[in-house]
Amino acid sequence: MSFPFDALRRTPDVEGPGLVAVDAADRLILDESASARGRCGDGELVAIGDSYGALALASAWDGGLGVRVHQDALSGERAIVANAARVGLSDRIAVHETLGGATVRGARVVLLRLPRSLDALRDIAGLIAAHAAPDVVVYAGGRIKHMSIAMTAVLGEFFTRVDVTHARQKSRVLVASGPHDGRDPQADAAHVDGVDVRGFAGTFGGARLDAGTRLLLAQLPERLPGGSVGDPWLDLACGNGVIGAWLARRHPEAHVWSCDQSAVAALSARATMTATGVADRVHVVRADALEGRADASASLITLNPPFHSGAAVTGRIAPHLFADAARVLRPVGELWCVWNSPLGYRGALERLVGPTRQVARDPRFTVTVSTRR
Repeated sequence: MSFPFDALRRTPDVEGPGLVAVDAADRLILDESASARGRCGDGELVAIGDSYGALALASAWDGGLGVRVHQDALSGERAIVANAARVGLSDRIAVHETLGGATVRGARVVLLRLPRSLDALRDIAGLIAAHAAPDVVVYAGGRIKHMSIAMTAVLGEFFTRVDVTHARQKSRVLVASGPHDGRDPQADAAHVDGVDVRGFAGTFGGARLDAGTRLLLAQLPERLPGGSVGDPWLDLACGNGVIGAWLARRHPEAHVWSCDQSAVAALSARATMTATGVADRVHVVRADALEGRADASASLITLNPPFHSGAAVTGRIAPHLFADAARVLRPVGELWCVWNSPLGYRGALERLVGPTRQVARDPRFTVTVSTRR
């Protein structure tokens, strides 16, 4: 009996037309690696970037034991756990929240969905080369439209041999073997507007202040509601943490709660707080939106909403964040938001949060403040 791919779901991640739980690249990676996977012992197979569990769960279905799996997005990680329960394979996989040496140590086969960022691929390849078994083989695949020749070169920095498979259904796999010169990931660093920003590869903004966030910070007034231990300012989808660190530096008595569902973003934000010297007043968590925060408990939330789910562009993420911000804001509490102007979020903000006014706009971005009804 073949693996029931149709049973996989994206939930709790956003769902909709064009947003799938498994695609042709997943199937090609599994087919190309079938023989090698069959020779793996308990705990010798790892899946990285496995969006909703197709790679890890199909491998476990084929007899794999102790399959380690990492997915950066918390929504994807939770989907993997739910899918494992749905197909009866929860006891055959081990989910790793953080991608580190323990995730790949001793692995003989690594199944990898290629990340969009070459720097992220470089960090993953270096990590595998440093900690996996000497005979490890990496099957790194993706949709051709998201791949580049440079990916082969990046893998070649850490592997003696990189082969390219034939394309199938607009997908392709790079097969890397012979690891060498492995290294653990290091965060990039920059000093921006009084903040020592740290960014591991794959974090939105890297170690910089992106243009939208810069416009938002320029509009924030000197006096802001809240900021106490009991009513901290909330930075939703914090990325590298620059907003929370900037607020804490500007207001030495203030407390901030920053969150992101990306594991690498949360890691970067914590590094930013430590480097900036505000880690005692800025609490960073990996969370889906503002889960864990009580209803009607916050006076101020800042947000630069993402619009990518994996490689797909979607407008379904921001409304989810707006709705949760509305849940957590006190009456007359404020949501300060910056967004790409063509996305036209003002109507959704009015509907989900409350009266919204434009504070600033440049050729690319719009800054608004929404007041909770």
